[in-house]
Amino acid sequence: MYLKVFVTSSAKREKVEEKGEMLAISVREPATGNRANDRVREIIAARQRVPFGKVRILTGHRSRAKMVSVTINRASEE
Repeated sequence: MYLKVFVTSSAKREKVEEKGEMLAISVREPATGNRANDRVREIIAARQRVPFGKVRILTGHRSRAKMVSVTINRASEE
């Protein structure tokens, strides 16, 4: 599954908003040291109920707009 994500780092409060086909995620972590990206992956993993390692950032590693891939194991859903 692919998700379009728009990230705001160093926010006062963490929040997730659905805006059409896009997720707008605000995280408290700064963008330095990949900390904001890791937190975004944690939030998406918890939201989709998958392990952290199943969430990958495909594009936008240094941008606020990202494309994220979530690998869902179909066998565990049945």
